[in-house]
Amino acid sequence: MGRFAPKSLDLDGKAILVTGGTGSFGRRFIETVLTRANPRKVIVYSRDELKQHEMQIELRERFDAETVGRMRFFLGDVRDRERLTLALRGSDIVVHAAALKQVPAAEYNPSECIHTNIMGAENVVWASLANRVSQVIALSTDKACNPVNLYGATKLASDKTFVAANNLSGDIGTRFAVVRYGNVVGSRGSVAPLFQRLIAGGARELPITDPRMTRFWITLDQGVDFVLSSLGIMRGGEIFVPKIPSMKMTDLARAMAPDTAIKVIGIRPGEKLHEMMISADDARSTLDLGDRYAIEPAFAEYTRPSFANGAKPVAEDFSYASDTNDEWLSDGELLAMLESKGA
Repeated sequence: MGRFAPKSLDLDGKAILVTGGTGSFGRRFIETVLTRANPRKVIVYSRDELKQHEMQIELRERFDAETVGRMRFFLGDVRDRERLTLALRGSDIVVHAAALKQVPAAEYNPSECIHTNIMGAENVVWASLANRVSQVIALSTDKACNPVNLYGATKLASDKTFVAANNLSGDIGTRFAVVRYGNVVGSRGSVAPLFQRLIAGGARELPITDPRMTRFWITLDQGVDFVLSSLGIMRGGEIFVPKIPSMKMTDLARAMAPDTAIKVIGIRPGEKLHEMMISADDARSTLDLGDRYAIEPAFAEYTRPSFANGAKPVAEDFSYASDTNDEWLSDGELLAMLESKGA
C-alpha cells in the first residue's frame, strides 16, 4: 500500500458494484479488494462480454474458489437505467468507473460521449437511490476542471450530477462523492505504453505534442488506494483531489529513452498544455487534508459534517496545476513507477 492507504474503511461483508469493472482501474480495484478484504459480493457491471470472460479466467488463476465465488458479472450499459437498477440490488457501495475517455473520439462522436458520461451518471444516481445504496464514489478526471474538450465537459457535468445527488437522498441516506486525478502510469490510453512500444520496435524518435507540456502522474495502485481511502472519509458532496507529482513530457521521453530523438507533432484537438485539477474559482471551497485536497460542495441541503475542524482552507488565489505543482518526478522515480506492479 502506498501514500493513500485507507485507514478506516471496512469492506468485510459488503456488496460492492463497479461500473466499467473490466477496465484498467476496475480490474486492479477488484483484485485489491479481494486481496485485502472479505466482501460479501463484488459485482462487475460492464458491456464487453469478452473482457468479462477474460477477467473471470484471470481471477480463477489468482484466487481460490471461495473468493472467486463472491464475484458476479452483469452484462449491461450505464445508459440502461432498468438494467443498472437490477444489477445494483443489495449493493452497499458503488464505484462508478465506466466512461468514454478518449478525447479525439469524444470530439468526433459527441452524442455517444454525452449519453454515456452524462446520462450514464444520472442513471447511476437514480439506480443507487432506488436501491438505497450507502455510498457511491465516481471517478473523474483533471479534464473536468476548466474543460476545453467535450470529454472534460461531460465529466464536469457528471461531477456536478454526483455532488448534487446528495440533496436528493433524503431519508434514504445515500452519500455521493467524486475523486479526480490525472494520468495513470501504464494504463490503456497513457503515453508511457505507447513510448514503450515504440522503443521496443526500434523507433528513432518519440512523438511529443508540445515541448512545454506537463502532466500529473499517479500509478494504478495509488489510484485504487486513493479511491478506497476517499470512501473511508467521504461525507457526501466532496471532490477529492490527490497530491501527486508532475513531469514534463519531454523529461518523460528522455527518461525512457535517453538516446532517442524527440519529434514535436503539435497539440491535438481538445488537448491542454498543462493539467489543472483545482481552479482558482474552486479555491474558496477547497480544504487541504494533508495528502489530498477536498473541494466541498458549494451548497448542501442535507446534514453534512464539514472537514473544517481537521483541515485548513487553501489560499484564495490557490490553484492546483501540473506546471505550478511543487512536487516533480525524477527520472529514477518515473522508471521505478513503470517497473512496479502499480504501473
